[in-house]
Amino acid sequence: MSPTFIGVTGIVIMLAIFMTRMPVAYVMTMVGFIGFSSLISLKAGLVLLPRIFYDSFSAYELTTIPLFVLMGQLAFNGGISRKLYNTAYTFLGNVKGGLAMTTVATCTAFGAVCGSSPATAATMATVGMPEMRRFGYADSLSAGSVASGGGLGMIMPPSVVLIIYGILTEQSIGALFVSGIFPAFLMTFLFIICVYITCKIDPSQGPRGEKFTWAQKIKSLAGLADTMIVFALVMSGLFYGFFTPTESAAIGVLGVLIVSVIRRQLTWKAFVKSLYETLQTSCMILFLIAGAVVFGKFLAVTRIPFEIATWVSGFDMPAVFIIGIIITIYFIGGCFMDSLGLIMLTIPIFFPIVTNLGYDPIWFGVIIVLVTEMGVITPPVGINVYVVYGVSQSVVGDISLESIFKGIFPFLMATVVGIILMMIFPKIILFLPNLMY
Repeated sequence: MSPTFIGVTGIVIMLAIFMTRMPVAYVMTMVGFIGFSSLISLKAGLVLLPRIFYDSFSAYELTTIPLFVLMGQLAFNGGISRKLYNTAYTFLGNVKGGLAMTTVATCTAFGAVCGSSPATAATMATVGMPEMRRFGYADSLSAGSVASGGGLGMIMPPSVVLIIYGILTEQSIGALFVSGIFPAFLMTFLFIICVYITCKIDPSQGPRGEKFTWAQKIKSLAGLADTMIVFALVMSGLFYGFFTPTESAAIGVLGVLIVSVIRRQLTWKAFVKSLYETLQTSCMILFLIAGAVVFGKFLAVTRIPFEIATWVSGFDMPAVFIIGIIITIYFIGGCFMDSLGLIMLTIPIFFPIVTNLGYDPIWFGVIIVLVTEMGVITPPVGINVYVVYGVSQSVVGDISLESIFKGIFPFLMATVVGIILMMIFPKIILFLPNLMY
């Protein structure tokens, strides 16, 4: 059998095992190890496996991941996310669909201290779902806004996915962080418009809530102080080169911890819980990275990446059509795979093609994160949908997966609009990094 045939067989087997809901990291490691060993030798596979895992777990640049995850967990358990929600609700609560708009806006703000899409979705489901149920919101709108808004955590800096992309492509993580700011605000605006249109068509989806005076609104802005302090610390240091991304993550953790302790919002029990959840999430991400590297080694010896690169670059068509094909592949792949796993798996294949076509690597990084953002809310994987479903069972009870998937459809359309706008006007992504770097 040819290496290419073995590679294609391995990919098909891997996708089939994904359908059993087996963890992506384990599947990629297993298939990659068996495939590599069958093509080279078992001895070579046994040497490769521990070396890759050691290199992945000991890589200094990956320390940003557990630090940013810890920052998000401390912010949640320290009550910062609830303050953000209360501030946004004070301004938007009396508008039809205002609570759903509040949820979307809070997801963006919480993404600034979290960086993880599932973590943002879980946090907002805990805080927002009971409130929207109490005010008579339809389950489809409330769950859809939480699951979709949670995806904004992937693009709002600090973003774990952008960190991984930067490491894989050797791009400036600081520039990638900066490039995600305008797209995150644009997607937030489009999601709020989406909620408005939904409630305009069917007012029963999101009835009006409580109305607040301007004095109360101004007073509520104090709830943004904690987030703004931490965000300013992390981003300003990166902007002006005072510290590296790893150092900025450590400073962010320290900032959240100090703010939470000074305000007496973080108990010892909540602190221990934050450490435990950070350990759990970080181990999952690091295993995923190591598994993707193992599978990548297998793909490399099959020569499939080079075959695909030659095939795509050989198309006699404008570059915009080729980038459209690549984006479509990412969208379809995002429906079946975790976003981190998909990016780890495909970047070695598509990144050289994109750069050879003359596209900016920073622009491409933000675009594929937005495309895979759609994957976290689309079936069959749709990890944010399952996170919201799992959390909602404990906080509001009877809600169906069908309601959640129904609710994400309008936000999916808004994401498509956002991606098209950023493809037509790349300056939306590149203006700030070009200005700062």
